Amino acid sequence: MGIEYALRQQTYRNDCQKAMMNIILTHNWVMEKMKDLLDHFNLTNQQYNILRILRSAEEPLSTMQIRDRMLDKMSDTSRIVDRLVLKGLVQKSVSLHDKRLVDVVISEKGLSLLAEVDDHEHKMDGILSSLDENEIGLLSQLLDKLRSADAQQEVPFLRAVM
Repeated sequence: MGIEYALRQQTYRNDCQKAMMNIILTHNWVMEKMKDLLDHFNLTNQQYNILRILRSAEEPLSTMQIRDRMLDKMSDTSRIVDRLVLKGLVQKSVSLHDKRLVDVVISEKGLSLLAEVDDHEHKMDGILSSLDENEIGLLSQLLDKLRSADAQQEVPFLRAVM
């Protein structure tokens, strides 16, 4: 389905506006697909992201370290971690290195739940099923290139606002 049909809009200011609208539309579509899958495991996208981060960590992480690695930087990491503690999926303890920080680790129950989710990875991969392997690689490269521009230069309209 093309963006013109999805948004019921035939004209755009230029191709940049159309591409930006398409990125936002596609992001929301992907997030909804992920939400549908994770609902079966009683997880939100942010909770799943934190569990994946903790599983791959080689040591306990502070909530600040978790936030730095999250896909959604605007998430209230402390609140999400507290909900995961209540579910028994992670454990918190006072940091041995800095008593002001809390260390977070994934629990056995959290690892077990992620293993169940992993059994459904083909459904996650299926979100991109309309693309072949070369297109998926190209898409990933283009998205990386788009984000790398931010690191190389300030976005002009943000400079004007600040």
